[in-house]
Amino acid sequence: MLSLECLNGLTATRGIEENKTHFWGNDPSALLKAAETSLADFTVGSSLEIYTSAILPAFESAQYEILFVTCFWARSASLEKLCSTLVKLSHRAHSLSTGTSRLRVRLCFSSRSLTQKLFHTSSAAGYVYPPSKWRSLGLPPPEDLKGLDLQVKSLFVLPFSVMHPKFVIIDRQRVLLPSCNLSWESWLECCLPLTGPIVNSFVRFWHHTWGRNDWPDLPATPLPHQASSIATNHTAVFLPSPHHRDPHFRPLPFTSFTPPPPTPLNTLLLHLFSRAQDAIVLLTPNLTSPPVISALLEALSRGVNVTVITNRRMMILEQLITSGTITEICMWKLRWCYNRMSRQKLSLYHYEDLENGVDTGNIGSLQIGYYRPMVEYKRTHIKCSTIDDRVVVLGSGNMDRASWYTSQELGVAIEGEDVVTGVWKAIEGSFEEEIWQGAQWV
Repeated sequence: MLSLECLNGLTATRGIEENKTHFWGNDPSALLKAAETSLADFTVGSSLEIYTSAILPAFESAQYEILFVTCFWARSASLEKLCSTLVKLSHRAHSLSTGTSRLRVRLCFSSRSLTQKLFHTSSAAGYVYPPSKWRSLGLPPPEDLKGLDLQVKSLFVLPFSVMHPKFVIIDRQRVLLPSCNLSWESWLECCLPLTGPIVNSFVRFWHHTWGRNDWPDLPATPLPHQASSIATNHTAVFLPSPHHRDPHFRPLPFTSFTPPPPTPLNTLLLHLFSRAQDAIVLLTPNLTSPPVISALLEALSRGVNVTVITNRRMMILEQLITSGTITEICMWKLRWCYNRMSRQKLSLYHYEDLENGVDTGNIGSLQIGYYRPMVEYKRTHIKCSTIDDRVVVLGSGNMDRASWYTSQELGVAIEGEDVVTGVWKAIEGSFEEEIWQGAQWV
């Protein structure tokens, strides 16, 4: 399903102004990369658990460089642990020989508060926080971080163009792709580790967005990362989605909508939905994107089974501002259209045809489930799509209107039944059995 042929539709990205200077602008085949994954290291838990068990241990393993990107930055237990790790790394650098270069650390984020976004510069270079303002971000004082070559930068473009990706690059040798922000929310999250050629795509993406005029070479022979378990090689597609300042806002997004920007992430998802033969499963915080809903209805009409798992009452104000609607309304309309489609198909045939087993072109089944809050996790914040149990797409992109029309997003599609099975097994294991099976399905 993931091949050079599937990238043909991505040539449309050349027409997007924001894409013209990106490395895939003239050659979408550059997005097709080999990726090594270690499913034993795929992590599921809260933001604090992800940072404690995956992200910060990766920080501590860095020899030369840490490139850290998140969307929302907030004072939290995760930030406190990150600060402790930075101080530890600084002290480690002081304990080394005098001639050793300082560990290069780049901390990048987009959103901190409403005031920060309203008065943020729209320059593509973003805003670099001077050391005198690090404390205002909850970071340690500069004198505690002298062993680091540290830069802290924010980037946001009014009115809605938040930089939504979250990823960590260690020594340009491995990547962590978490769903969580650096924040306090007690949500269900996941984190996918990646090594192999696809890491270079993350590096180039970081350079274009965050690393302009800040691009020193690493030592000639950086140490390769040794995974804690056996990594398997898979075909993958790197899926960037540049931000767009014009959201093409319409008040009735379900009944009439402008086609979404043909970014690699948007285009490949629609391609996979259109080629699905058996099943589509979406786990998404919200679902208000008209192109997604339209694609799901089309897939159902072909006999594809569709399962949607999302949240109730999550970030309602943000949904109304960016979408003009909320997930629950869109799911009600999706169910209504599905039921109407079912009645219309059945009305084309006589009862005798059905009784005699005549092929009526049955439509697929539709299941819509709302995550039931647990003690550990109040919402699910994982963004995971699977198609025919053969391809899984993970990353920052929600199935909402903001992700599809305005925000910068980043995802990875990986082909392999073992990856799909391993990812879903880990996610399902985080739910109580009775919550996952038959709970709040509508």
